[in-house]
Amino acid sequence: MQGILKTIWKEKELRLKERKSAVPEAQLLRQIEELPARPRHVFSKALAEKASLSGCSVIAEIKKASPSKGLIRPKFNPQEIAKSYERNGAACLSVLTEEGYFLGSSEILMQVRACSSLPILRKDFLSDPYQILEARAWGADAVLLIAALSSSQLGEMAQAAEEQGLDVLVESHDEEELERALEIPRALIGINNRNLDTFEVSLETTVRLKQLVPSDRWLVSESGIHDRADVSRLKQIGIRSFLVGEACMRKADPGAGLRELFYAVA
Repeated sequence: MQGILKTIWKEKELRLKERKSAVPEAQLLRQIEELPARPRHVFSKALAEKASLSGCSVIAEIKKASPSKGLIRPKFNPQEIAKSYERNGAACLSVLTEEGYFLGSSEILMQVRACSSLPILRKDFLSDPYQILEARAWGADAVLLIAALSSSQLGEMAQAAEEQGLDVLVESHDEEELERALEIPRALIGINNRNLDTFEVSLETTVRLKQLVPSDRWLVSESGIHDRADVSRLKQIGIRSFLVGEACMRKADPGAGLRELFYAVA
């Protein structure tokens, strides 16, 4: 890891120490016990069901900012955005909880959980099983893991997620990371078209890496999907699920942007 990504990981580790001190693991476990029951692995099921019904499924992202683009949506109402996505065909939601560069928070995820029945992905830079418990306590149904982690770290995190009934989306950008992602038995496989070290984006990343993914694994293409031509190109090579954020978040109505991008009748 280089550049800004390395900085984000270091700052995340510092915040994690503070949160562990403020909210002990035993407290998180008590919060989880008090939550309403939710079925296990609803996130992956929702993606598959929506793709079967509509030809593709979308994880619609709720984020205010990013390190590559800065502030994306100044007028930011997470609940309105979530409701708009749900009305317009999103299968699942992705909520940023990284504070420093994406301006996310646990509060945003909990606000979204309170107003939407869609499965929610906690999207963050996760490296400790404690963060899996956080995700479950806040109401998430899945977590993003970045395959820049070691195989042993990925395995530990995936096991912690399985114990909580959460799905795992393991994100990779190159062949080495993809190999580690495929070691996780139940994981959804994410291909990030954005290089997290340089922020360069190319759909060729999905085109190249898809050939290495076994047909029985569920694949999600992430980032760099801006127009219907991008969607069409990826559908043509067999991609059925997409994670999209900026293209919709820059629209006055994010859900209408999602529908136009994926489900508009030509």
